[in-house]
Amino acid sequence: MNGVASLSAAHRVAVFGGTHGNELSGIALVGLWLRDGAEIRRRGLEVRPFMANPRAVQERARYIDTDLNRAFTPENLSSFQGEDLPYEVKRAQEINQIFGPMGSPDAYDVIFDLHNTTSNMGCTLILESSNDHFNLQMVHYIKHAVAPVTCSVLLNDHPRLHYSTTRSVAKHPIGLEVGPQPQGVLRSNIFESMRLILKHALDFIEHFNGGVEFLPCTVEVYRVVERVDYPRDSNGNISAMVHPDLQDCDWEPLNPGDPMFQMFDGRTVQYKGDCTVYPTFINEAAYYEKQQAFVMTKKETLNANGIKVTKS
Repeated sequence: MNGVASLSAAHRVAVFGGTHGNELSGIALVGLWLRDGAEIRRRGLEVRPFMANPRAVQERARYIDTDLNRAFTPENLSSFQGEDLPYEVKRAQEINQIFGPMGSPDAYDVIFDLHNTTSNMGCTLILESSNDHFNLQMVHYIKHAVAPVTCSVLLNDHPRLHYSTTRSVAKHPIGLEVGPQPQGVLRSNIFESMRLILKHALDFIEHFNGGVEFLPCTVEVYRVVERVDYPRDSNGNISAMVHPDLQDCDWEPLNPGDPMFQMFDGRTVQYKGDCTVYPTFINEAAYYEKQQAFVMTKKETLNANGIKVTKS
């Protein structure tokens, strides 16, 4: 395990709701904090609540033209403003101007992007790098703060499977996914879980900026290794459902030979891999259009450097 690294203070933090306009917990929380941000104020921090996709929020739709949470590619961000661009591409450019530019010293320090899932994932923090020791320390702090409630950590840094998220504008992007919650619905337990995790995340940043030194630690993560589609017929139509033994079993081990899909004719499709994996985003409603039944992950333990704030 490595030593303690000195990092710059994180003074500018944004909290995004409504990246998807039918995921209501983040929308409700950001709306609340835009009216009265007292509970997210912290000493030495600028915390900015922000509605990421207001047109989609108004329409109670995931998006208007294209998925905002996939729109932050270099090509999209550099497209000429006057072109007839999809709404979410224009919105991505606006967000990059306000909170970025992406990859620059002027970018916001942290962006929390609040999401709901229809899958039985509970509370899940999503990281985009295994080398961001600030974020690793933050999720370690949150996991311990909410215990004994489980808060899983999903690591999506696979070069082929990674996508250009709304939060990727920040130096330290972090996603928060809480479910199960149907699209277009608010559930009080999901809302309060999201609210509590945000509280602990902001507490961590305030402690770090205030000089608290966080010692080296380990963090258990689930690293994305594959996206699995539903079985399909020769016309490309879905020909099976998630097997009842797998449904709602996010984060539970899937072993070789275990049931994975149930064909419409009743046959079972088994998992034929050679090692245990941990599925998540199982039967997520929004991912039918992305041809994805679930995400396969492998469990790993990462070593996080200790961190302390650089003295000015």
